[in-house]
Amino acid sequence: MRKKLFIIFFILVCIAALLLPFFSKYEKPASEKDIASHGLPPIPTLAPRTEIPNFDKFNDVREKKKEFFRYLLPVIEAENLRILHERQQLLAIESAFSRGFENEQDKKQLARLVDYYEVDPTLDSAEQFELLKRRVDIIPTMMVLVQAANESAWGMSRFAQEGLNLFGQWCYREGCGLVPEQRPEGMNHEVAKFDHVAQSVRSYMRNINTHDPYLELRQIRQVMRQRDEQVRAIPLLSGLHSYSERGQDYIDELKAMIRVNRPIVDAIIEQEDAATSEAAAASN
Repeated sequence: MRKKLFIIFFILVCIAALLLPFFSKYEKPASEKDIASHGLPPIPTLAPRTEIPNFDKFNDVREKKKEFFRYLLPVIEAENLRILHERQQLLAIESAFSRGFENEQDKKQLARLVDYYEVDPTLDSAEQFELLKRRVDIIPTMMVLVQAANESAWGMSRFAQEGLNLFGQWCYREGCGLVPEQRPEGMNHEVAKFDHVAQSVRSYMRNINTHDPYLELRQIRQVMRQRDEQVRAIPLLSGLHSYSERGQDYIDELKAMIRVNRPIVDAIIEQEDAATSEAAAASN
């Protein structure tokens, strides 16, 4: 009798184990703190940077570069971390949808990403996820730094100083920015103005991540992700042919800038990491 009861109990346990996944309730991470538990730190809150320093006051070229990179680096890292949080959310929502778990919060978040990253809302969810995974991703720090340096004359161009525009981004509504002094007759574009530097960086990243001329760049990055490789600056530069009228010459110049300036940036990051470690040790 006991043997029969044990067999029945064993069968019931097996059935319960098989059915459990179908009755489990999926709960999506509800906040950035929850997402951070997946390995991402929280997004830092930076004071708005509403003016760009006069980097020409540094007579030493290397010192000028170092201060420019040191000024811009925290903004770039914060924006890339924000994108990584969005990507983590996107992958979590896709995973939930694939298992049949959908809720209103996920749908609203997906709709927000579709809107911000300019994905056609009439596409089915599978196509939306495919496009979003290509678009919701970081821009390598070195690529952002050297483009900012190149486009803004190391932060000293008129558009950088007056409009906080570090990347030469245009706008097309009258009064939206600064009118170029050498604007050809018949053209109506302006160089966009921003309220703070983070806006300029965020707008640039959205531009790279959404506009058709940079599809090749996003495809290169997607292949890196599929191969589980680090997203690196040099390979992505090949997708910037449309960023400048100079085409390949512009890309070659950026590559040279990365090779020359990477040691400076690496030294800054190493110093900041050491300072953070010291502060953590002191607090303990």
